[in-house]
Amino acid sequence: MTSSVYIFLLISLILTSLTNGDAGLIQTTCKTTKYADLCVSILHSDPTSLNSDTKGLTLILIRVATDNATATSTFLSSQLLTTTNDTTLKTVLKECSHMYAFSGDALRASVQDFASESYDYAYMHVMAAADYPNACRNAFRRYPKLIYPQAIASREDELKHICDVVLGMIDHLGF
Repeated sequence: MTSSVYIFLLISLILTSLTNGDAGLIQTTCKTTKYADLCVSILHSDPTSLNSDTKGLTLILIRVATDNATATSTFLSSQLLTTTNDTTLKTVLKECSHMYAFSGDALRASVQDFASESYDYAYMHVMAAADYPNACRNAFRRYPKLIYPQAIASREDELKHICDVVLGMIDHLGF
């Protein structure tokens, strides 16, 4: 009976150290990124992160960035239906929706690059994904009467920050 208690305790200790080791990997890896708190927050919210290596953690972050870009594109498309009859605003919102869709496409391409261990191309695609929202902001600037909505600015910042974290992760991998 006592030997089974010892075995149980030994297994519990091993499992605990493995879980803490993975949480430690998240902390250590995220510390190397520009937005460490954001990195940790995103990864802790994904239950698969505890079983992931650095590549897996990076792929989780890319998925979150892709979801963000896709959600923003969808949000902007929905704004086309609910805005007034301002054709200029609708044109700009449509352009913005396309830019965020392109951002999502670039992030999906980075996943393929990762699969083939082409980290330099993955880096390039993530940089492009972070840059596409600038075209949206610039589209609003072309029309001085249009104000860049805070809702879009917040989404832009969030996507750029997540992409910055991904870029830091790729740097950490040492492509």
